[in-house]
Amino acid sequence: MIELERHDGVAELRLSKSVTNPIDLELIAALHTAVREVRDDPDIRAVVLGSANDKFLSIGFDIPNLFPLDREDFREFYRAFNRVFTDLYSLPKPVVAALTGHAIAGGCVLALAADDRVAAEGRKLIGLNEVKLGVPVPFPADCAVRALLPTRHAKAVIEDGEFHESAAALGMGLVDEVRPLDEVWVAATERAARKGATPGGAWAIIKANRVDPVLAEVRARRTEREEAFLDCWFAPGTREKLEAAIANF
Repeated sequence: MIELERHDGVAELRLSKSVTNPIDLELIAALHTAVREVRDDPDIRAVVLGSANDKFLSIGFDIPNLFPLDREDFREFYRAFNRVFTDLYSLPKPVVAALTGHAIAGGCVLALAADDRVAAEGRKLIGLNEVKLGVPVPFPADCAVRALLPTRHAKAVIEDGEFHESAAALGMGLVDEVRPLDEVWVAATERAARKGATPGGAWAIIKANRVDPVLAEVRARRTEREEAFLDCWFAPGTREKLEAAIANF
């Protein structure tokens, strides 16, 4: 489910579950293993996260398969998903997302775990539509968005639940660079390698200075926010919206 390749000190992680790469516990477990592998490899200086296809980084949570889970089984998945986000977000190596396709909902969350995002030009969509399904954005990602974007853009991304084409996402700060499709991986790899070449561990310290306050906020409120998300996920109105989403999945 995760293709891992190494080139000159840069690890490429490509989601390869299917065209849409729906996120379930199996995919998260594979990504968790891959992230730990590149973290512990001293020869890897930087990471590029993307998809094995040009249609989707990910469509988000695998709602048809997650919907039937009871509260405790879904909690296991949700904790694992947030753990992978924080593992990527705190990785002491540069992480650049190569967005050759749509990054929707949970797919957008994975993209937000990267330090930078390079998106393909045109109608490639990115956004967090959780509110339209009756759930909040997962708390770690919510905190990351508010740290990344100006207040008015963060508010719009989290509360409006819209998807944005690459040019608009660039203007908001959701992505850092927009390139022709065939240049995305090259640009993302160059960006990751450049940051990974910083000597003396300085880049890792700079990253820690940026992400540590966000992670401290996540740790302080993780349990209560987890319960709040689960309450919303299993609320009757949300179940109706999720069932409707399954029909169009």
